[in-house]
Amino acid sequence: MTLWHGRFASEPSRALWDYTESLTFDKTLALDDIVGSKAHLSGLHKVGIISEAEFETVNEALSTIESEIREGTFAYLDSDEDIHTAIERRVTDIAGDAGAKLHTGRSRNDQVATDLRLFVRRELLLVADRIIELETALADLAEEAKDAYMPGYTHMQKAQPVLFGHHLLAHGWALSRDVDRITDTLDRLDISPLGAGALGGSTLPIDPQYTSQLLQFSKPFENSLDAVSDRDFVAETLFNLSLIAVHLSRIGEEIVLWSTEEFGYVRLDDAFSTGSSMLPQKKNPDIAELARGKTGRLIGHLGGFLTTLKGLPLSYNRDLQEDKEPLFDSISQVARALSAIKGMLTTATFDFSRMKKAADSPYLCAIDLAEFLVRKQVPFRKAHAVVGGLVRDSLERHVPLEELVSAHPLLGEEAAKLLEPGASVQHRISRGGAGIAAVEEQRSIYRESLQGQIKRIGSFDHFR
Repeated sequence: MTLWHGRFASEPSRALWDYTESLTFDKTLALDDIVGSKAHLSGLHKVGIISEAEFETVNEALSTIESEIREGTFAYLDSDEDIHTAIERRVTDIAGDAGAKLHTGRSRNDQVATDLRLFVRRELLLVADRIIELETALADLAEEAKDAYMPGYTHMQKAQPVLFGHHLLAHGWALSRDVDRITDTLDRLDISPLGAGALGGSTLPIDPQYTSQLLQFSKPFENSLDAVSDRDFVAETLFNLSLIAVHLSRIGEEIVLWSTEEFGYVRLDDAFSTGSSMLPQKKNPDIAELARGKTGRLIGHLGGFLTTLKGLPLSYNRDLQEDKEPLFDSISQVARALSAIKGMLTTATFDFSRMKKAADSPYLCAIDLAEFLVRKQVPFRKAHAVVGGLVRDSLERHVPLEELVSAHPLLGEEAAKLLEPGASVQHRISRGGAGIAAVEEQRSIYRESLQGQIKRIGSFDHFR
């Protein structure tokens, strides 16, 4: 029996049921629905809509159902349209007429909006925890690398030597912004929709402020139409997750490249790589590849859901049912990716000698020569042209660049020393750059930033 059977003279068709049911995926919200239902029940009791005895009976029924769900013994029926229907049906089975009062003053519209906010705020905290774990792993790897350096790239061409720790922390800072965005989203979604009803509230004396406090939201909604139709927080969450995936994809792309024989910068642990069904010698970076591949899927979820939202009039429309599957999938995939990539990186072996060899080409120090001339009051554009000409001459005539630099009247032996292996990162001094002193300072700042993120995430622990 549906929640709306009274208005209809016949049962819904099988085709309608198969197309519109959502139980197959919204049962993910089962425990959140119990939490929201208990708060609503308390609200009904507070204003005298149900008696003390009815409150106790229904509350006990909800606790029984919670245990059944946690233990996996809750029995779903073919007639359960969604998780809300299933739980209300079971409450009524247990509590009788008292259970039939649970939905008083409530619509599935404000019910699902509440459930979804409860779910998102909790799951986003778990994602943030895993980001911080990966950030911490990157910080540890950066410290372990000490003064190891590698080529930095632009346009996938070797550009300048950079400390390996500097490169790792570049990924770390991107992930730290992901945590910032998550906390911003948590602030914005911290509003309870419970009490908005179908769209216009209720003639009953329900108290949204009271239920908001029970659910530990900072405040209740201000506009009931907005409360039941707002899915900004879902779109924002999908964007956050998509951008996290983009950042993980970038790490994945580098690991794919670095683990090739052509680069040889990293060897993956057996536990975090796969083999070939045909080629015995293969060791494949599947985690890194899937970090790239799944990102397209998550970006698709974001684009698809924004398209769903763009044409909807106020207030609730069934189209909003389409918020859950992309949301659930995105959260699941990002959480798994964060754990897998952390494991892949922390168990990998990085070949610092191979990195150093690739970074020791004197051509990667060309900018250092130009800046040497700048310190001698040569205009940068002229200095750039002088060094560029020497590089061209070296490559075309097959003459070592050091020899040409030593013989140049504006450069000489002092400048030629800048081309020695490791000299570039030793001389790099600008704040935030890839030099030794700057990276040491950065590591300290990064650790402080991590502690700040942990503290801010901890301020939302009541959402867990």
